[in-house]
Amino acid sequence: METRQPRVFRHSPIDAVLVLFSITQFAVTISLATTDPTGLWPRLGSFALVTFLVTYSVIIVSHLFVHKPWFVSPRLNAVMSLINSANIAQSVQAYHLSHVRNHHRYNNDRKGADGTTRDVSSTFRHSRDDGHAPLWRYLVFSLAGSVREFLGTFAALRRGCRVGADETLLQELATRNPERRKGELRQVQADRLTHIALIALLAVLSWQWLLICYLPAIAAAFTLVNVQNYYRHYGAHPESRYANSVSHYGRVYNWLTFNDGYHQEHHLRPTTHWSRLPRVAEQYGESFGEEGRVVSPVPAMVGFLDVHRVAVTPVKRTPGESEAR
Repeated sequence: METRQPRVFRHSPIDAVLVLFSITQFAVTISLATTDPTGLWPRLGSFALVTFLVTYSVIIVSHLFVHKPWFVSPRLNAVMSLINSANIAQSVQAYHLSHVRNHHRYNNDRKGADGTTRDVSSTFRHSRDDGHAPLWRYLVFSLAGSVREFLGTFAALRRGCRVGADETLLQELATRNPERRKGELRQVQADRLTHIALIALLAVLSWQWLLICYLPAIAAAFTLVNVQNYYRHYGAHPESRYANSVSHYGRVYNWLTFNDGYHQEHHLRPTTHWSRLPRVAEQYGESFGEEGRVVSPVPAMVGFLDVHRVAVTPVKRTPGESEAR
């Protein structure tokens, strides 16, 4: 009688490619610090490589992981969270809480009567009116937030990197189930400690490479991630669940990024595995057309090349007008 082998991957064996990328990125980062390339061009190459790896890991690899953890085993998923946290210089568990439970709940909403958005990454959040914030303004405020989070991880060392009472967003987003809540916050702590351990290792291997290549590459990667998020939603209509983000259907791009271009489909069905997003596009094609879904001819990273895309019109409200929050 043939014995069935237990499954390792929860959703698809192809997710092994994402695991391989994560492990490779971790190893490459340490190797670069070990070899410490000197000279202008080698260091520029090192900076560019780390920038690409971190950017791709945030936008594609870790993004897919926070939505659909790859393994059947919770322990393997916890270990992968540690590796990816080191790779993207932030806690993947915290990324899960803010992205899945905040961004996908409020879907890049406009500012409400209180003058702010519920989605902390909304392109409307830092505008001076009810339209999208200008790209430069969005990038400045978003990068400042990323830097505060980065430095806050080190400041949290005094409490063992536990999530503090003052970290209100994470405290609010963590589940109310006592046991699961403890596990989620403990994973944030472990992620942070792993990230700091990598920084310490890089400093020991080459503090010059850390300061000249790695840290500037992290800042550049965070900026590129914010450019991506901006053009994933710029011009879309937050009031419509069928048109609140922007998709790009280029075959090469989607082949290289595990269907990342199917962003409207992802917003509509965020728990769907990346391999099934084209089916979602087919399923909701009629609704997309009726609601005026925005389709970009270029990937979000170079969304500024989509010169025909029009920003959504700001909503005019009378003084004292409120909206349902």
